[in-house]
Amino acid sequence: MPADIILEMKEIEIQFPGVKALDKVNFTLRKGEVHSLLGENGAGKSTLIKCLTGVNHKDAGQIILDGKEINPTSPQQAMELGISTVFQEINLCPNLTVAENIFIGRQPMKRGAIDWKTINRRADELMERFHLDIDVTRPLSFYSTAIQQMVSIARAVDVKAKILILDEPTSSLDDHEVQLLFEVMRDLRAEGMGIIFITHFLDQVYEISDRMTILRNGHLIGSYGIGDLNKVQLVTEMIGKDIDVIFNLKRADVKPDAPYMLEAEHIGVPGKVKDISVNLKEGELLGFAGLLGSGRTETAEMLFGAEKVSQGTIKKKGTKINLSNPHAAIMEKIAFCPEDRKVDGIIGDLSIRENIMLAVQARRGFLHPMSRSEQDKLAEKYIAALGIATPDAEKKISELSGGNQQKVILARWMATEPDVLILDEPTRGIDVGAKAEIQRLMLEMCKDGVSVVFISSELDEIIRCSNRIVIMRDRQKVAEVDGATCTQQDILNIIAEGAAAQKTEEAGV
Repeated sequence: MPADIILEMKEIEIQFPGVKALDKVNFTLRKGEVHSLLGENGAGKSTLIKCLTGVNHKDAGQIILDGKEINPTSPQQAMELGISTVFQEINLCPNLTVAENIFIGRQPMKRGAIDWKTINRRADELMERFHLDIDVTRPLSFYSTAIQQMVSIARAVDVKAKILILDEPTSSLDDHEVQLLFEVMRDLRAEGMGIIFITHFLDQVYEISDRMTILRNGHLIGSYGIGDLNKVQLVTEMIGKDIDVIFNLKRADVKPDAPYMLEAEHIGVPGKVKDISVNLKEGELLGFAGLLGSGRTETAEMLFGAEKVSQGTIKKKGTKINLSNPHAAIMEKIAFCPEDRKVDGIIGDLSIRENIMLAVQARRGFLHPMSRSEQDKLAEKYIAALGIATPDAEKKISELSGGNQQKVILARWMATEPDVLILDEPTRGIDVGAKAEIQRLMLEMCKDGVSVVFISSELDEIIRCSNRIVIMRDRQKVAEVDGATCTQQDILNIIAEGAAAQKTEEAGV
């Protein structure tokens, strides 16, 4: 094995009931490189990583670390071998301090007691290395998601990792926080660490990676230098189809005299969203654009009754309605797919069938339970309609890929036959093919007369799908533009002009 190769996975095979998850997959990682592992949801990325970290056990093949064959049987054993993983969902204890989280389970001891002075000093040194000026004695929950992610990485690095696996680490970070993470990754790469980077953000792949490996349906498609494929070629290799076919979408055709489905006039919640007015026509897709924290999600929650408005009115089909809680919204045929599907969307221990029927059952009331045959028919209908990849409806939703989990949540609300569907970041953290499927489903629902509110941080998909776009900044609406004629630069300019105006005001000019 060449001296710069730290990891070789040779001819890896893993069989699950009814499916071959990995079929003779090879993967090589060099010292001092960032290697992106790419593919659609269900391509085999997570299975390969779980094999390396001892969660899944291979049926065939070899794993060679630093020239020696290894067979980790648990994440703890993998960590002891020098393989550390930081997952998309932060697996730390928010009630403990930053320092406690870094050293939990391996605290330095002095005279039979935990040496808190040493723990805090070493934690400070680590944070300085990661360019973070924070108080390590504060609870982790005091800090932003970005800092919590850095603490996860700091813990992984401090256990003397040879290999660092970053699984969707940037999905909840803004641009500045991503750059901070990349700065740390470059420092670790310079020190000789091998980094496996899993992401659906292709721009980030080209910014930080040295090489990339593409999987599709459990097979190795190829390994490439970062300059060997352009973005279009990369997407084509990932999905096995031409990118133009995937994103051949037609914006909803809204008649000029279409009636208003939903009208919100001067609504707001103190401290969350300032006075905002929006309207939505029948069969229209209304996009919401803005930076993180701009008030997009809070507005969506007001339109679903999850945030009770303290001012203004909301009308549906011209009649004033009282959205005092989400159940009231459901009864008004308003549906809402939340931003964080793991926390607010799926119920991981329930089956696909049980997750799909929840909203329909809520509308019926629990004194009128759905029969098992009704549940089965409902689940089968939407599994087929949305192309949810599963052997059957009884599989736990937690065992599905992110894109398929998102489809199940969408199925839950489609089953209620809504008049208004609110989607908050429905394509975050899913692959290119699944994104296109979700976008196509939204537009097909618009054709059927459903009015859709679509929130996304990705301006290209907001422009691709929206009839009109509401632009938000600092928890208020600052502009509204035509989706058919505006550009990404137009939207960025509006946001930037607002930020510049605020700076001028603060300076007293």
